Amino acid sequence: MKILVLIGNVPDTTTKVKFNADKTAFDTNGVQWIINPWDELALTRALELKEAAGSTIESIFVANVGRSETEGTLRKALAVGADEAIRVDTDPKDAFYVASQLAQVAKGFDLIFAGIEASDYNGAAVGGMLAELLGIQSVSAVSGIQIESGNLKISREIDGGSQTLAMNLPLLAIVQKGIAKEPRIPAMRGIMMARSKKLTVVAPMEVETLTSIVTFESPAPKAACKMVAEDQARELIRLLHEEAKVL
Repeated sequence: MKILVLIGNVPDTTTKVKFNADKTAFDTNGVQWIINPWDELALTRALELKEAAGSTIESIFVANVGRSETEGTLRKALAVGADEAIRVDTDPKDAFYVASQLAQVAKGFDLIFAGIEASDYNGAAVGGMLAELLGIQSVSAVSGIQIESGNLKISREIDGGSQTLAMNLPLLAIVQKGIAKEPRIPAMRGIMMARSKKLTVVAPMEVETLTSIVTFESPAPKAACKMVAEDQARELIRLLHEEAKVL
């Protein structure tokens, strides 16, 4: 069995968001890039499945769409334990464009993991699009996955409870929080080994983008906090009703 984990290259979650002068692009100066948190958990779970007793998983690949500056993120995934990496050499323009580029390198894998969304644009669309382009089944909101005697069991959260599914391969699992407890941190040995692991660069396909960004706008600054004395219940109710508009 071969597993592919899609790896998003996203700004560190503590990054202060800035835009260029005309607010048409994200300002990347000084940004620390990391593996998308949902993808990092997906990779951790893939490694756990490979290391389980009786596992038939031969290799775990990671892939992303991005320029050479994203290779540091892929190398971190290799240091964590992935066997090989693939980078499609182009800018990730929109969800359909990214899914289409990944489709050319995602064929032939038995199980594909995709994070439910990326922590930068929160589009939550690439995984489903990729499954459709590959013509394989997908399951969203996956919070657990087990392989027992060659059978694949998927757990997912639904309204009012949880659901367990028995699935066949090939499958694309769109995972959310809960798929693994904590992301795996690369050890020094893994970091050294990652330097010699294979990272294949693939030329992009000609694909039409379906969306474009016109402008970015930062959220309005929060209003100053208003303090209400404990004996001013009527004033508090008025503020909640007329200003906060939550009553």
